[in-house]
Amino acid sequence: MRKGITTSLLALALSACATAGPDYHPPEHSAATAPGAQGAFQSAQGAGFSNADLPDHWWKLYNDPRLDALIAEALTANTDLRVADANLTAAQAVLRETEAGRQISTTISGGETLARPSGVTQHLPGSISYDFGLSASYPLDLNGRIRRAIESSGANVEAVTAARDYVRVSVAAATAKAYAQVCAANYALGVNRRVVSLQRDTLNATQRLFRGGRGTAFDVSRAQAAVDQSEATLPVYEAQRQSGLYLLATLLGRPPADYPRDVEGCATLPSLGAPLPVGDGTALIRRRPDIRQAERMIASDTATLGVAMADLYPQVSIGGSVGLSGPLKDFGSGSAFGFSLGPLISWTFPNRPVVRARIAQADAQVQADLASFDGSVLEALRQTETALETYRRDAEKAAALDRARDSANVSAGQANKLFRFGRSDFLDLLDTQRSLASAESSAAAARVQLVQDQIAIFLALGGGWTSNDAGDQSAGNAQQ
Repeated sequence: MRKGITTSLLALALSACATAGPDYHPPEHSAATAPGAQGAFQSAQGAGFSNADLPDHWWKLYNDPRLDALIAEALTANTDLRVADANLTAAQAVLRETEAGRQISTTISGGETLARPSGVTQHLPGSISYDFGLSASYPLDLNGRIRRAIESSGANVEAVTAARDYVRVSVAAATAKAYAQVCAANYALGVNRRVVSLQRDTLNATQRLFRGGRGTAFDVSRAQAAVDQSEATLPVYEAQRQSGLYLLATLLGRPPADYPRDVEGCATLPSLGAPLPVGDGTALIRRRPDIRQAERMIASDTATLGVAMADLYPQVSIGGSVGLSGPLKDFGSGSAFGFSLGPLISWTFPNRPVVRARIAQADAQVQADLASFDGSVLEALRQTETALETYRRDAEKAAALDRARDSANVSAGQANKLFRFGRSDFLDLLDTQRSLASAESSAAAARVQLVQDQIAIFLALGGGWTSNDAGDQSAGNAQQ
């Protein structure tokens, strides 16, 4: 009877030799495969954009060795990246632990026992027995439970790698933005100091006219007020510069007081020498690490579903043991030796409702992953289109403000000449200089905003990690 039961169970286990659960395939009908997601960007119209693909190290497009060095340091010392690297190391360790499940496991046991039957005189010694054994088992993994677990852990490693890559993207963009903030603050300081210098020249001329009897104290006070008002803006830009320097230090893994001194005097805005390379939707979906992470989570949880389904079938392994046991006085005799060899079967058959519930949970998680993947694709496209449109409109605004500044500069020069020759009053001169100050400040702010917009585009496009840093075979799976 026992032999028949064992044979039946073994036959049932062998019937489950196929790997449990569905094999993973990239989503066929998803937001990533929609025609509207794979073409050119709607907002990348005009001479300022290029269909060329974004290079991995996009910051090199600025041709600024100082910026290159800062980002290289940040990608080495940034604390968020160190956390991401540690998370990746942990995920790789989990994978190694899972892979170890397919190896032979061994157990060594041993002990001795002193026993004395009840009723025996307490002065008599009891009998001493011993038990020593070695057992080993090898999982056959007939239903692929271990294989699915390894698949899940492997895909999770790739997902964590993608998360690490996304941190790299963010750190590179944040470093470039902080560097641009320092340069922009100094650039704006220079512009406003030139305005102050012009207004101070007017103030000096007004004071000379007043001393010569050709001006009034009212003219002097108004000229002084214009100088004071423009000078009041200078501390704001100095604070912005210092804030950018402190942020740079933090991104580089340094205390704020240890900010990079060689950046402190940067007064030239980072500038691109060519149109922005933006590629298309297909390249974006392949490149963005957060999309790759979402796709790898589908693969991981699909394999986890297979692990749950494998619990519907018996787990079979080949086991054996050898050992010595018996009274201590018979140690080493042939009667003390024993061994066993045969299949070991475990099955949670009475708990099939529990297993079914776990399968339902795992399947629901896969469906949630699919929705999250679609959401990641749509959000990436939205962010990119928004960043491109913002940059395009801000470029138009900057060009208009440049023209307004140039016109205000001409008007200020003309007003100054007319005032000096007595053909215009002082109020007209102050009005034109006030307009020039406003135009200079607005044009400078627009140029600064363009640099920030460029960095926002690079961030949205997912640039900043190198394909050689991580196996990105799965990055393109979402579109195949």
